[in-house]
Amino acid sequence: MTTTAKICGLSTPETLDAAIAGGASHVGFVFFAPSPRNLSRDRAAQLAARVPGHVARVGVMVNPDDTLVDQAIAAGQLEVLQLHDTPPARAAAIKARSGLQIWAAVAVRTRADLALAETFGGVADRILYDAKTPPGAALPGGMGVRFDWHLLDGFRHPLPWALSGGLDPQNVAEAVAVTKATLVDVSSGVESAPGIKDATRIRAFLEVVRDL
Repeated sequence: MTTTAKICGLSTPETLDAAIAGGASHVGFVFFAPSPRNLSRDRAAQLAARVPGHVARVGVMVNPDDTLVDQAIAAGQLEVLQLHDTPPARAAAIKARSGLQIWAAVAVRTRADLALAETFGGVADRILYDAKTPPGAALPGGMGVRFDWHLLDGFRHPLPWALSGGLDPQNVAEAVAVTKATLVDVSSGVESAPGIKDATRIRAFLEVVRDL
């Protein structure tokens, strides 16, 4: 089993380059104004131009309107749209409009939360299991919260999937051992402060994943 990694919320050339050099399969650009990782269109375009063809560019959005989707795709040269807090019908409309791969984030705190994954059958190309953030949190993800990975034990995944939520260089090997994830997604776990990626931590995370 080969596991690959997405480094999400990148915002500087140095950390983007570290992700690419370290072997990330995907890089994530955030288009959500309340996030400390939010990118302007100009910055997204600058970063996207540095990404080689073998690394996929993922745009992360929260129930976006058509204008934001169109602007993000153009600026980030996006190949994948990762949608948080987006109902299946809206995700289907975005997929039809954009023609891009859709990753649907499913926020998990209990086993019952996994049922939401079923509602994206025929809509999403991949489910991203993320930790449910605390009530009233300003962000739907990227807060370093993790869920109990054993909740996935025996669950019949309706679609290809990825694991997110509170991963870092110290726990990603255990996470993969428990869940058998073939794609892991990290953001705050490779930061020195909210929104500030750390090239050393990115390299450390990717080294662990590469050695799994």
